[in-house]
Amino acid sequence: MPQQNVRSIIIPDELICISDDEDMTITKLGELIAKHKNLITNRYKVLKDAYMNMYPNLTWQDKEDWKPDNRVTVNFAKYLVDTFNGYFIGIPIKVKSDDKKVTDYLDMLDSYNDIEDNNAELSRFCSIYGKGYELYTNGESGDVSIFHLDPTQGFMVYDNTYEQHPRYFVTYYYDSKKIMHGSVLTQTDVWPFTDDGGLHYLEDEFRPHNFSDVPATEFLENESRMAVFESVYSLIIGYNKALSEKLNDVDAFADAYLKILGPELTNEMLRDMRDHRVISFKGDMSESPVEVGFLEKPNADGTQENALNRMERLIYQVSMIANINDENFGNSSGIAMAYKLQSMSNLAKAKERKFTPGLNRRYRIIFSNPVNSMTESDWIRLSYHFTRNIPQNLFEETQIAQNLSGIVSQPTQLSVLSIVDDPQKEIERIDEEQQEKNDAIVNQFFGNNPVYPNQGQEVGKDEQEQ
Repeated sequence: MPQQNVRSIIIPDELICISDDEDMTITKLGELIAKHKNLITNRYKVLKDAYMNMYPNLTWQDKEDWKPDNRVTVNFAKYLVDTFNGYFIGIPIKVKSDDKKVTDYLDMLDSYNDIEDNNAELSRFCSIYGKGYELYTNGESGDVSIFHLDPTQGFMVYDNTYEQHPRYFVTYYYDSKKIMHGSVLTQTDVWPFTDDGGLHYLEDEFRPHNFSDVPATEFLENESRMAVFESVYSLIIGYNKALSEKLNDVDAFADAYLKILGPELTNEMLRDMRDHRVISFKGDMSESPVEVGFLEKPNADGTQENALNRMERLIYQVSMIANINDENFGNSSGIAMAYKLQSMSNLAKAKERKFTPGLNRRYRIIFSNPVNSMTESDWIRLSYHFTRNIPQNLFEETQIAQNLSGIVSQPTQLSVLSIVDDPQKEIERIDEEQQEKNDAIVNQFFGNNPVYPNQGQEVGKDEQEQ
């Protein structure tokens, strides 16, 4: 049987473009869909299988029946994706605006679309495939609906300029009869199409989508559109193969042959030895010595363990994602913990820089729809706050906040506290509580005495002077 060698072949992500002088004819649409299907087969399926714990060693050619053939996997891909996304977006993104009208609309839009779950799933798609998509439509209630899609469900078509402006978004699916249905979203309209014997547009169903641009957004994990585990994919395959072979060695040792040199054994003698677990030979051992023992394979346990440990360290080191289950990780504190998370923090900051333009495009397009009271330019005043999901030492934070008193502004002082989401709103709550306390003190001394219409505020001052 040929040797099963480790292979890591995932074709790079390929930007799908169309030149400025080309239109999305049905012929061009067929070409782009064929290109996308090739990406699904040779890229997206490989990445999804890794996340779903379907690694190549599970489908390698079977060994001979008499050889141990264990197939085990350690799903590093899912661990890296879920750990990183818990760190990156485990605490939801805060979208803020100084305009109360915009804030109120965002609250409604977020509730209507379960935006926290949408953002989390979108971020997960980005980590698995290197990118993810959002689609915007007018919902049944008249409000804007937001849907997240993975790259197997559609693709963005860009122009071929260096600015890479979106020109079309294509989404399609197959029904139970294997007939393709889909839509091309242009900058103004929706063009449905089908392939029920031949790919063609359903021109009678063309309609405007009421957005100012292609109503879809591509969110990126990084500029190269690489999955978080893609750089260590071959290491994961090698680890799973080495671990499987180690289990095979354990089985081979348990099934070791009994070696008896000297006498010739009958089947009855062998059965007796097996049943009673006793070996007894008669005769003069000096003339014809008997040697009894087990045939053993050379033991490479130390080499195997070293290889497994090294590959595991490299998986976390190269992926830049911390192994938070390391027994020494939880014992770190302060600056030591910060250094352990530094690489993952850099990775998250890079993703944040790519996520922010996606959010800007999301709200620019949504605000352009006439179903809401927003204007397209209202998105400019939005700000996004990303919070890393790490254990916090509240006692240490309060000490730092107290030490900053008189040195920085009160909003900056409160921003040190992880339990404070919005420092400005927290200041307003503090002022309200203080005002309630002052009112309670005034009412305690002066009550509702009509002589003091201002609830004793000015009178209280005069009384103090007396």
